[in-house]
Amino acid sequence: MDSFFKELGRAVLARWKDENFSLTVFPEIAQTILSERPPSQHVDLNQLIRDFLLDDDQPAQSASGFGQPELIVFEHPRFYIQILFWLDGTTDIHQHEFSGAFHVMEGSSVHSHFAFRNPEPITAHFRLGDLELIDTRLLDTGSTVPIVSGGSCIHSLFHLDMPSVTVVIRTQSDPGTGPQFTYLPPHVALDPVRDDALTMRRKQLLDALERLGDPGYLELVLSMIEELDFERGFFILQNAMPHLRGLDAWDEVWEAFAAKHGDLAKKILPTLEEIVRRDGIASLRSSIEWVEHRFFLALLLNVPRRTEILMLVAQRVSGDPIEAILRWAEELTDYSESGTWIVDACFPETVDISKESQPQVFVSALRHYVTGAPLNNDQVALSARDQSALHDALANSSWRLLALPEF
Repeated sequence: MDSFFKELGRAVLARWKDENFSLTVFPEIAQTILSERPPSQHVDLNQLIRDFLLDDDQPAQSASGFGQPELIVFEHPRFYIQILFWLDGTTDIHQHEFSGAFHVMEGSSVHSHFAFRNPEPITAHFRLGDLELIDTRLLDTGSTVPIVSGGSCIHSLFHLDMPSVTVVIRTQSDPGTGPQFTYLPPHVALDPVRDDALTMRRKQLLDALERLGDPGYLELVLSMIEELDFERGFFILQNAMPHLRGLDAWDEVWEAFAAKHGDLAKKILPTLEEIVRRDGIASLRSSIEWVEHRFFLALLLNVPRRTEILMLVAQRVSGDPIEAILRWAEELTDYSESGTWIVDACFPETVDISKESQPQVFVSALRHYVTGAPLNNDQVALSARDQSALHDALANSSWRLLALPEF
C-alpha cells in the first residue's frame, strides 16, 4: 500500500472520529485534508502505478467498473480513498449516494454544478423536471472540490486531458440519499442502476431487427409505444430515434407517444433531441486531436450558456474569446462533395450557391449570428430567404448556445 495514502487515510479517520463520525462534516474534513496534503504535490504517479502492479500489499479492490481504471488505495469500514483514471472525456450529470471530496491529481477538467427544479416523480426510478446550470469552472491540477450526497450536489466532470487522474475520499454510502440519479438535460432524471432486464433485451432485439433491415420494424415500435408505460416508452424512443429518423418515420412515432401521454410528453422531445446533439458532438470530438478544438467541443458538450462558454475560453486563451471561437469554427469547417458543416451545423441545401463558396458564406453567417456583425455578401448575393435558411441551420445546431439574445 502506498504510504502517502495510508497516512492520508489515517488523518481523515482521526479527524472524523473527533467529530463522532458525523456525515454532515465529512465533506469539509475530506476537502481540508486534501488541501493540506495535496496528492498532486506529494505522489509520483509513475511510481504509484509501478508499485500497484508489482506489490501485493494493496487494499481489497472493488468491482464497480467506475474509472478507467479505479484503484482503491486506502480502505476503512466507514470510508475509502480511490484513484480514478480517465481516458475518455465525460461523466454523466449525476448525484451521489456518498459524500467526501475529490482532488485533481493530474490533468484538468470542466466542472459544472446543476439544480433540478420542479421535480415530478413518474416512478421511483424516473423523474421529470427542469435541469438548471448553477455554475461552471475549470479545474486545474491541484484543485479540490467537496462532494455532498443527495440532490443538492448534482454535477458533471468533463476531463480535458488524457489521462486525467482524480483522488476521491468518500464514504461507503450515506443512508437515505439514493437513488443516485443520472440527469439527461434538460428535463429527465433516471436511476442508472435499476435492473430492468426486460427493457434492455427488448432494445437489443430492436437493434438486431434494425441491422437486419426488418420491414416490420416501424409497426413493432408503434405497437410498443401504444402498449408500454411512460418510462419504458421513453427508453424505446431513445433507443430507436436515430433509426426512425433514417426511415423518415420519427414524426409518426413521436405523435403516437405524445397522443398517449399528453402533457407528460412535452418534456421528452427536447431531452431526446439534446441526447442526439450531445452524442454527435462527442463522436466528433473523439475524431479530433488538436487540443484547442477538443477543448472547445468539450464546452459545447457540457456548458449550455454563452456567458459561461466565453468565460472559460477567456481563461484558456489570450485575446478576445469570441474571435478565438470564430477562428476555431473556420478551422473546424468541413467541406466536401456531400456538403459543408461547421461542427453539427449543415449548410442548407436550399441556398443555391457554389460549393466552393459555401464555407466562406457559412462562417460569415456564423459571425453575424454570434456577434451581430453585418453578413458579408460581397462575393455572393443572398436573398432574405437564404439568410433565414442560414440562420435556421445555425439555430438548430450547437451554435445556438453562442447566439446573441436577439437571435
